[in-house]
Amino acid sequence: MVSVDVWLLITVVLGFSMAWAIGANDAANSMSTAVGAKAITPKQAVIIAGLLEFTGAYFFGKSVTETIRKGILDPTMITDPMVLVYGSVAALLAATIWLIIATKFGLPVSTTHSIIGGIAGYGIVYAGTAIVNWGKMGQVVLSWILSPIIGAIMAYLIFKAFTKSIFERKDPVRSARIWSPFWIGLAFVVIGTMFYIKVLHGKDLKTGVLMYGIPLGIIVFVVTYLLIKLRFPSSDPFIGVEAIFKKAQVVTSGYVALAHGANDVANAIGPVAAVYAVATMGLGGMQVPVPKWILAMGGLGIAVGVATYGYKVMETVGKKITELTNTRGFTIDFSAATVVLAASWLGLPISTTHTVVGAVIGIGLARGVKAINKDIVRDIIISWFVTVPVAGLISAAIFKLLMIVG
Repeated sequence: MVSVDVWLLITVVLGFSMAWAIGANDAANSMSTAVGAKAITPKQAVIIAGLLEFTGAYFFGKSVTETIRKGILDPTMITDPMVLVYGSVAALLAATIWLIIATKFGLPVSTTHSIIGGIAGYGIVYAGTAIVNWGKMGQVVLSWILSPIIGAIMAYLIFKAFTKSIFERKDPVRSARIWSPFWIGLAFVVIGTMFYIKVLHGKDLKTGVLMYGIPLGIIVFVVTYLLIKLRFPSSDPFIGVEAIFKKAQVVTSGYVALAHGANDVANAIGPVAAVYAVATMGLGGMQVPVPKWILAMGGLGIAVGVATYGYKVMETVGKKITELTNTRGFTIDFSAATVVLAASWLGLPISTTHTVVGAVIGIGLARGVKAINKDIVRDIIISWFVTVPVAGLISAAIFKLLMIVG
C-alpha cells in the first residue's frame, strides 16, 4: 500500500507537468497575436510571457482552490479520501497527456476543459453518471459554441469600426491622431476592469470599472494622445498607425499573460491541493487552502512550458489562421478581453482560448473568407470537441488501474 505522502509527491510532479503543458499550449492566448504581427520576437514573447505567467500564478493565484474544478462532481458522493487522491492523479495525467498531444500538432485547446474531462472521467468510473453535475457540463459544452462565435463577432465589429474611423476617412492622418487614443484608451478601460476581476479576483463590476478601468483608460488616452502629437510620422498614416498599435499590443498581450497565470494555474494545482489536504488533514473537502509553494510550483511549470514548447501553438494562432498586423493583433486582444469581461459579468461559460481563436477568425473574415486558412480552422474545431471525451477516457482508464493496484 503506497502512503499518502508518496501520492502527494507523485501529484506534485504531475501538477508541475500539467502546469508545463498549460504553458506550452496556452502561451498562444497571450503572445501569439503579438508574435504574428511582429510586435515582438518569439524569444521576447517567451521571456515576457514566462515572467508574467509566473507573477500572475504566484502573487495573484487563488489562495483557496476547488478540489473538484468548477463543481463538475458531487463531492458528497466521494466518501473515501483515497478516491480523491487516485482521481486527482488520473485527471492530472490524462489532461497532461491530451495537452501534450494537442500542442505537438499546434492545436490550441482549453486547459480548463481538459482537466474537467479528466475529473468527469474518474468520477463516472467511481460512482456512475449520477455523480456528474450535468448542468455544469452542459455549460462547458455551451462554451465550445459561444466563445468562438462571440469572439469572432466582437473582433469583426471592432475591426470594421476601427478601419472606418481611421483608414477609410478622407484624411487618415488626422483621423489617426483623433481616434487612436480613443481606441487604445477604451481597450485599457476593459483591461483595467478585467485586472480587478480576473487578477485581483474582485466581485463587484462597478468597483472594477470606476476604480480601475476608467482611471487607467483616461491615463492611457492622455499618454497616447501626447505621444501621437509628438512622434506621429504624418507622411505615411498606415505606418504611423501600425507603429502606435505595435506598442499598445505588447501591453495588452502582457496583461493577458498575467491574467492567464492568475486564473489557469488552478487547473494544475487544484488536484495537487486536494491530495495535499488529504495528506495533511486527512480529508477531501470541496475547497482547500493552497500553500504558496504549490502556487510557485504551478507558476514555474507554466513559465517553463511557455519557454520550452510554447512556440508550436503560438505559430498556429499567430501565423497560420490568417495574416496579422499590429492593428489586427490589438483588435484581437481588445475583443477577447471585452468578451471575457462581459461573460464574467453575465455568468456565461467562456473559454479564453476559444475566444482568442474566434477573434482571430473574425479578423480574417473582416477581410473576406479567402483570408482564412480553413483547413487549420477545421482541425482546431475538431480538437475542441474531442478534448473533454478524450481526457475523460484516458482518466477513466488510469483511475481504474489505480483502484486495482492502489
